[in-house]
Amino acid sequence: QVQVVESGGGLAQTGGSLRLSCAATAAASIDSINDMGWYRPAPRSQRRLIAGISQDGTANYADSVKGRFTISRDNAKNTIYLQMNSLTPEDTDVYYCHVQGTSLLDGGFRRDDFWGQGTQVTISS
Repeated sequence: QVQVVESGGGLAQTGGSLRLSCAATAAASIDSINDMGWYRPAPRSQRRLIAGISQDGTANYADSVKGRFTISRDNAKNTIYLQMNSLTPEDTDVYYCHVQGTSLLDGGFRRDDFWGQGTQVTISS
């Protein structure tokens, strides 16, 4: 199992900045932490990717945040950060951290998804 703890949400004004953090703590059964990222709620109880980062640091972003948000990662701490700049009221939402963990099994491996509880971001106009 992986415990996922988010922090850094809150209230900011339009044009302001916030920085989200997400720390993953893996149990002994988890051999590696792979992709990590930030998601927002989507229709039909889905979640849509806002920014993701692989173990080697490759990042990808939703079009709506490109040039404004930057995701980074500290593998030694299993922690990711989301620097959010030029915020607008449309960025208001709950942001969920996602962690993919890999467990090595006899003859193969298993990947599982873990989620944090979410952190509220509210941008006032």
